Amino acid sequence: MISKSLIIKTTYSEEELLELLRKKSESGFKYLYNHYSGALYGVIFRIVQSKEYTEEIIQDVFVKIWNSIHQYDVVKGRFYTWMINIARNTAIDYLKSKSFQNELKNQSLPDFVYNSTELSTTNKSSDFIGFTDVLCNLESDKREMIDLAYYQGYTQSEISEKLKIPLGTIKTKMRTALVKLKDLLKDYK
Repeated sequence: MISKSLIIKTTYSEEELLELLRKKSESGFKYLYNHYSGALYGVIFRIVQSKEYTEEIIQDVFVKIWNSIHQYDVVKGRFYTWMINIARNTAIDYLKSKSFQNELKNQSLPDFVYNSTELSTTNKSSDFIGFTDVLCNLESDKREMIDLAYYQGYTQSEISEKLKIPLGTIKTKMRTALVKLKDLLKDYK
C-alpha cells in the first residue's frame, strides 16, 4: 500500500498554484514553468522575433513573476493575463533598452537581414496559443492597432502620429478592438 505522503500531485488549481508560489515552493515554480513557459515564450518571440533574445527574456519574466507574486490581485484579472502582461512589458522594455539598441547598431547588415527573414512574424511556430487566428477575426484597422500597441510597443499617441489619425479616434478604436478581442477570447481555453 502506498502512503498518502508519497503521492506527488501533478496538477494544481490556479488558487493552489498561487498559494505555492506565495510560499516560494520549488514544486509550484516547476509547475508554473512547465505549464506556462510555452505560451509566454510565444508572446515574447512575437515581439522580439529572435530565439536568442526570447530565451534571455523568458528567464527575466519568470524571475519577475516569482519575485512579484505578492503583487498579483485576483480581483483585478486572471493570473494568466497578469503573466502575459509581464512578458509583454518585459519584451518591449528589452527592445527599447539602450543595450539592445546598441547591439542592433553593431550588427552587420547581412546578419540582420538573415535574422529578420528567418524569424519573421509569418513564422507560425511562434504562435503557441493561436492568438494570430483570433486576431484575424478583427477588422484590419483594429488588428493593425493591436499589433502596433501590443507587439511593437507603440503608445496611443505614437499610433496616432504613425497612422495620421486623431488621438481620440485611436483611443475609441483601440477600446472597441479590445472589447471585441475580449469577447473573442471569452470562450478560448
